[in-house]
Amino acid sequence: MIISKLTYISISLVGILAFGQNTRPNASPYTNEGTYEKLKKKHPFITPLERPVPPNIGIEKDVEYANINGLSLKADVYYPLDHTQKYPGIALVHGGGWISGSKENEKFMAQELASRGYVAIAVGYRLADAAKYPGGVEDIEQAIRWLKKNRKKYSLDQKKIAVLGESAGAQMATLVGVRSKNNISAIVNIDGIVSFIHPEAEESTYASYWLGGDRNINLKNWTEASPLEYVDKNTPPTLFINSSQPRFHAGRDDMMKKLKSFNIPTEYHEIKDTPHSFWSAEPWFTETLNYTVGFLNKVFK
Repeated sequence: MIISKLTYISISLVGILAFGQNTRPNASPYTNEGTYEKLKKKHPFITPLERPVPPNIGIEKDVEYANINGLSLKADVYYPLDHTQKYPGIALVHGGGWISGSKENEKFMAQELASRGYVAIAVGYRLADAAKYPGGVEDIEQAIRWLKKNRKKYSLDQKKIAVLGESAGAQMATLVGVRSKNNISAIVNIDGIVSFIHPEAEESTYASYWLGGDRNINLKNWTEASPLEYVDKNTPPTLFINSSQPRFHAGRDDMMKKLKSFNIPTEYHEIKDTPHSFWSAEPWFTETLNYTVGFLNKVFK
């Protein structure tokens, strides 16, 4: 009887600890507009994102790329109107701590890339409340497969596919990129960690919620979701664009070292004196865009 009581207490304690480490973060909506309002308090010189839709592109909003148990997963596709040639594709993955954000955050980057000769798909994926890891990652992979199936409609060159993401979206995009089964040709990581288990990585209630428990409780997921663990001779060229906040590029230097050991092109640009989410305001968005286009053009054109 004493043993069973102790066992019950032990199980209850473990359950409390696990629940405590896996509590839902108090996440606020993550939008370009909201981020700008937050950032301008410390950076009064910045301006909000506002760009007209380029005249040489088409846009299809809310295209269903998958349906999971009645849940419609949608994406926005931005593509060149000139169909006389095939274009590389790029999947764009928004940030928001795996629990917030939307594909709408990607509209400016997507339309600018499309105007420069890329088929851009801004992916809406299941957030942590709807699906824990690896749900959202699988959604991004499904969206890429859908785009390839519809390659004729958008004049897509299905052999040239890149992934881009910011923050949590950068971690997810990079994970999709390093998995050899996805045949990705380039990765653009904008201020996202590439390892949850690297010494530089910090504990995060957001990561714990998405990964199903903290590092001690679910080390398997923390390891499996770390792109750094997959880097090999088949990893595609990778660009890092970072803020001046070190914790958002945990594992980057080691990933670049691995890539260079395989003679895989890689580079990074730190945008000086910037906060996280710098890409949500000017002049930082334009700088981010220019680094991205320059890198992608080197890989694809």
